[in-house]
Amino acid sequence: MENGVADNGVCSSESVNGSRDVWSAKESDSSSADHLVVMVHGIMGSTADWKFGAEQFVKMLPDRVVVHCSERNVSTLTLDGVDVMGERLAGEVVELVQRKPNLCKISFVAHSVGGLVARYAIGKLYRPPKGENMEHSHPNGCEVDSRSTVCGLEPMNFITVATPHLGSRGNKQVPFLFGVSAFEKLASAVIHLIFRRTGRHLFLNDDDDGKPPLLKRMIEDYDGCYFMSALRSFRRRVAYSNVGYDHIVGWRTSSIRRNSDLPKWEDTVDEKYPHIVYEEHCKAYDAEHCEPTSAEGNGSDQLEGELVTGLSRVSWEKVDVSFHCSKQRFAAHSVIQVKDQSVHKEGEDVIRHMIDHFLL
Repeated sequence: MENGVADNGVCSSESVNGSRDVWSAKESDSSSADHLVVMVHGIMGSTADWKFGAEQFVKMLPDRVVVHCSERNVSTLTLDGVDVMGERLAGEVVELVQRKPNLCKISFVAHSVGGLVARYAIGKLYRPPKGENMEHSHPNGCEVDSRSTVCGLEPMNFITVATPHLGSRGNKQVPFLFGVSAFEKLASAVIHLIFRRTGRHLFLNDDDDGKPPLLKRMIEDYDGCYFMSALRSFRRRVAYSNVGYDHIVGWRTSSIRRNSDLPKWEDTVDEKYPHIVYEEHCKAYDAEHCEPTSAEGNGSDQLEGELVTGLSRVSWEKVDVSFHCSKQRFAAHSVIQVKDQSVHKEGEDVIRHMIDHFLL
């Protein structure tokens, strides 16, 4: 491992295979940080995509967090499928936790398809409570109660940024197709030729051994994977979404809403975060007692409604973002993450909002 100190005083460690760990402003103090933050990039991405976000986390939360930018699913490996990538990410987290014995808490921050990969990974890493009203020792030495864990750690924040939680098949879920039904049907038919297995998962047309589409399986605990139990175990679940100009991921799918639930927004909520235009705290509801999902004419709408209903069984903080006045608005999908600081710097307030509300 080669260690380095960036110009802002943040220490990092980078391995020959590209993985990147970022920690406190002073390497000697890094042992005091017990909260692991795993940052996951999107399709065709790399560890560098979260470089700015990772450095801001440790700069603003010195000696509190260790940030790891995932490296197991870079570039074309992101085309192998959400489940395959989720398995790789889960293994990566296990190895990381074994390397850092002082960790007690875990959070995820994921962009785009990385949010789905993180949801799959936590389903593999989740462990249910060991007993009622019993305390047991954390594998890394921390005392925890009988609550469930993710990779043996206390789950804290699960944050997604422009993630297609409802997939990409529905009308206007991929905005660059302009809502034209013929384009959307064609994309669904040929997406696997471009994005291979991941494309099938996103467009909900995968059929593994007769099983339901993967995204539908992921709204429950399915076949030994605790997808919803894991998601529920986090203290917070947050969905950041672009209300417009995101040509890759539509507002509905990233904010887990039906079309009729999309809020009307007018302007900035807080001057400190000029691009955040709406915030909503959605309580969990029991799907068994809610109104049945109405199909608006086809199976795609019905499946989308089922995904909304399933994911709404847990509470969400929904943060809506607009770059409509930005010179970089047409790159909103990258600006919201600050994928490249020199180009996408207008999204810095979103990262700041994320950190200011981060539960430690």
